[in-house]
Amino acid sequence: MLRELRIENLLLIERAELRLAPGLNVLTGETGAGKTVLAQSLDLLMGGKARKGIVRVGAPEAWVEGVFDLPPEWNEIPELAELLDRIPAGSDEVVLGRRVSESGRTSAFVGGRSATAGDLQLLAGRLIAFYGQHEHRRLTIGSAQLAMVDGAAGLRQQERLASFRAAWSSHRELNRELEELLGRDMARERDLDLHRFELDEIDSATLAAGEKDAIGEERDRLRHAEALRESAAGSAVRLRGGEETDGAAALLAGALESLSGLRGIDAELDGLTGRVEALALEVEDVGLDLGRYLEGIEADPERLAVLEERLDLIDRLERKHGGSIESVLAHAEWCRTEISRLEGGETREQELREAIEDATGDLERAARSLGDARRKAASGLGKRVSQDLEDLAMPGAELRIDFTPLPDGPAASGAESVEFMFAPNPGLPAQPLRDTASGGELSRVMLALAASGAGDRRTLIFDEIDAGIGGNTAAVVGERLREVADGRQVIAITHLPQVASRAASHFSVEKVAGNGTVTATVSALDEESIVAEIRRMLGAGEGDEAATRHARELVSANRQLSAP
Repeated sequence: MLRELRIENLLLIERAELRLAPGLNVLTGETGAGKTVLAQSLDLLMGGKARKGIVRVGAPEAWVEGVFDLPPEWNEIPELAELLDRIPAGSDEVVLGRRVSESGRTSAFVGGRSATAGDLQLLAGRLIAFYGQHEHRRLTIGSAQLAMVDGAAGLRQQERLASFRAAWSSHRELNRELEELLGRDMARERDLDLHRFELDEIDSATLAAGEKDAIGEERDRLRHAEALRESAAGSAVRLRGGEETDGAAALLAGALESLSGLRGIDAELDGLTGRVEALALEVEDVGLDLGRYLEGIEADPERLAVLEERLDLIDRLERKHGGSIESVLAHAEWCRTEISRLEGGETREQELREAIEDATGDLERAARSLGDARRKAASGLGKRVSQDLEDLAMPGAELRIDFTPLPDGPAASGAESVEFMFAPNPGLPAQPLRDTASGGELSRVMLALAASGAGDRRTLIFDEIDAGIGGNTAAVVGERLREVADGRQVIAITHLPQVASRAASHFSVEKVAGNGTVTATVSALDEESIVAEIRRMLGAGEGDEAATRHARELVSANRQLSAP
């Protein structure tokens, strides 16, 4: 139940506080006085968008706050646990708030703590059921009709719907993957050809880590073979001597011979002699090494060409695959992995087809469970609404709910669409509600649907649901609203005295002009004020005694009906 509603700087209202009662609460007032501010404020508390210009002119922000009874069963609902932690322990109420700045920015609150619009939707949707003027159009929309059927199917229907959606999502995802796999066949073959070519190219090259440096050294030696031979040969002659000249070895041998005869006389000279001897041996060794070097080096154009070709191959592969032999070899391993994966496409296709077959079975079972529950609920809902319509001065009217399989197969909402079929008079064939019912008939169908929610204890909000009706029909609708409010809270924004006179609690909105501004005030009416307001709604003035008497009779009749 909504205990209190506080409104500040919203539309024409500067400040208002409504203390609402159980049973039927009505809000009345002249056209343009601001009755719809209640609907706007409740829409904000339900997480709705703040429309432009909703903040009262001259005010920095608007504020709406609703104090609700805290349903004890909420403690057993896991998805509400986090939000309920914001409510003081032991509290029997939950306070929802919404602030709207002049710029249109909004902020939400639960229990005085910051929240999101989604949090308000989650909580307020379990506290309030809103039936506004726009619901006339909503009644004719297939998705809204389906939601009403699901609502009539009880709490377990949400579990069935969740199971169906999980099965539908899994089935759709598997089919999407299979379609992508089949659609990639040509691309897969193209990729396989490319990866196989690259792998063959790399494997046939038989690359080895570090070989590029070794090949480069050998190539450089062969490129300069003649120059290297000439340089080495010249050095060898100078060290070992030639046919006509002595080399460094002969000269050092002579120097050693001159020094050797004086060994043992002077230690310093002995040291120098040893050095000359070592130098002579080193020169002899270097000369021998140069000779061997000359024997091992010669120009080899064919070998040089082979090396040049090998280096060109390595350079080309490196440019294609990362800049080094290591990266080329790593690319080869990647190609092997990709080839294995792509060659496994046929295996994956078979796996997907088998998984889809299983998922199809799951989806069919979930759709059958969901559809059976909907048909059962629809049958009961149609009968209850038809009976209610008879009580609402539409004898013989019938609401039937038809199901049609979706032509393209199951969707997120189920495997079938629903259509509310309506016959306003007996003997007439039922036609789609959107094509058949007048505005007044839609109002009564809406009331009957709202009243049919067995076990639904939410506060019902009706925003001029009585539009398009009058006279005896209005009286019947008013009485039905009073009956619906027996044991639950109903709030009705109305322009009909036949409805307003049935209220247990009556609020009036009055527009006041002054100081160049217009404001609206909301007042709780006592019995005399209620009579005066009913008289105004009858179109009479204060001096009209007959209208006053009629208004008093309407109010008294309601008091007698409400008496235990």
